[in-house]
Amino acid sequence: MDLLLDRLRTAGFDAVAAEAAQGGVVALAGLATLRDGSRVFAKTLRADVPDLFEVEAEGLRVLRAMGGVTTPEVLAVTPRLLVLEPLPPRRDDDGRFWEELARAVAHLHTTTQSDRFGWHRDGWLGRLRQDNTWDTDGHAFLARRRILRWLPEPRVEAAFDAAERRALERLCAALPDLLPPRPPVLTHGDLWRENILSGRTGGPALIDPAVSYSWAEADLSMLWCSPRPPASDRFFEVYADAAGLDGGWRDRLPLFHLRELLSSIAHDDHAAECAEAVREIVAPFA
Repeated sequence: MDLLLDRLRTAGFDAVAAEAAQGGVVALAGLATLRDGSRVFAKTLRADVPDLFEVEAEGLRVLRAMGGVTTPEVLAVTPRLLVLEPLPPRRDDDGRFWEELARAVAHLHTTTQSDRFGWHRDGWLGRLRQDNTWDTDGHAFLARRRILRWLPEPRVEAAFDAAERRALERLCAALPDLLPPRPPVLTHGDLWRENILSGRTGGPALIDPAVSYSWAEADLSMLWCSPRPPASDRFFEVYADAAGLDGGWRDRLPLFHLRELLSSIAHDDHAAECAEAVREIVAPFA
């Protein structure tokens, strides 16, 4: 953690100790104690990625300002360092916590409708670029910017043969028949369990966004398709009441989750397991 401490001190934080955070595939992160006894959460990069932290800080501010979502306060951001207000862990086993999260995400999705999919700048998913090029066609946006965008990545190229790649392309061509049209809304973009914490008052707070105007169900897919506690079932029940979910949503969410599976392969994160999941989803198009 010496690198993190050095960069905190360079940025004007009198840090005396740091405890490494668990998880994450990109940054060196930890909870730092300052000389006055206060604490901050900070992360840095071993290799420079010029705008990664700037994009993340913007995403946190946008979610709070436009969507009313609780996010940690940004205390400092530089090309090499992001310093945030520290937050408590989420309450995994508390159904009311997941109900509050559902209402917050439903509010985000129902109050931020746009006329275009995308964002004014590209973002980051892990250590790789998220292509946010504007598009008025949601099916084309999902296909080109969220699914097919990953095929040229070296580890993804190596994971699938030509027939499997063609099956994925045929699935993308069929998206207009598989997904009913929906308007673009502001999305967190990486809404899995580890990016959910508690705010200072105990309610849910979100971290590590990859924001864009996208499909609301793209956010839901991250939570539904990744490991989560049983109490989180309440999220989907309450979200459906607050925002509405058409029949068949459980069958649609794996299509949106293709982006996360392909990204995980590209990052070499449980790559073999994710490749098998992709093959299962595209099997009807083989």
